[in-house]
Amino acid sequence: MTIEHARAHTLAKPWGVVDPRPWSSAVRDGNTIGEVWYERSNSAAAAPSLLLKLLFTNEPLSIQVHPDDAYAQSIGLPNGKTEAWYVLSAAPEAKVALGLKRHLTSQQLRHAVDDGSISDMVVWQAVRAGDTVFVAAGTIHAIGAGLVIAEIQQRSDATFRLFDHGRGRELHIDNAIAAADAGPAGFRVEPIRISDTRTLLASNSHFTFERIDLAPDSAWRLEAKQEAWLLVIGGSARAGSFGLEIGDAVFAQADRINIRAGRTGLAGLVAYTGGQVPELLQCVDMETTQ
Repeated sequence: MTIEHARAHTLAKPWGVVDPRPWSSAVRDGNTIGEVWYERSNSAAAAPSLLLKLLFTNEPLSIQVHPDDAYAQSIGLPNGKTEAWYVLSAAPEAKVALGLKRHLTSQQLRHAVDDGSISDMVVWQAVRAGDTVFVAAGTIHAIGAGLVIAEIQQRSDATFRLFDHGRGRELHIDNAIAAADAGPAGFRVEPIRISDTRTLLASNSHFTFERIDLAPDSAWRLEAKQEAWLLVIGGSARAGSFGLEIGDAVFAQADRINIRAGRTGLAGLVAYTGGQVPELLQCVDMETTQ
């Protein structure tokens, strides 16, 4: 039984931002923050199956692809990387790319990488706050500038770059071509309203991703039968003994999280392992959460 106030770990990226507020209070002394990873507070504990992140983009990211489990394991990695994005904030012209305009053979894809034309073959679409994008392993994709994104993914850092806007970083052409499904891809996910408090954002065999919206001063019990993460994206709350504000996260496993929403309510993202959608939330009397 485990409930932990997750630890936020910042990563500097050339495409990041100097100030990630209001979504995160992390600072890096003037360096650009591209990602915030949420880790278990108990660093000696077993690594979780999922990785929760925030992404901050001041410039476009590389055009890249992640491997599926089979390819990752064939090159000695424990698993692949399927992910989903929830857009927290978007500049007026913000876009993401998912899939290609047409199917390419491996030889055609290699040629497009070699001459840089891959940048014209990805499909860019505008996004706005509240959009969800599902990125299956093998999908060629990119994230544009002007975005703040909450990402849930299989726990892996396997990223194969195909194009990097002249930044001089290493490309991973052979692995990318071998891992890629070099064709069109589905785009924006339509959310499904489960209840007044729950909205299903994405679900697959690796994880389920939800948004929860709790009324001001209401009390709830979140059942974390499997590995689960809660990220606050609006309002505030008290979760067990932890006070939570925007950008705070909780990790739980085989336990219950008693949540008291703050005076303005709570908006949060919840991710948990597996593709089944459980009961998850139960409204309770205020006295039981004291």
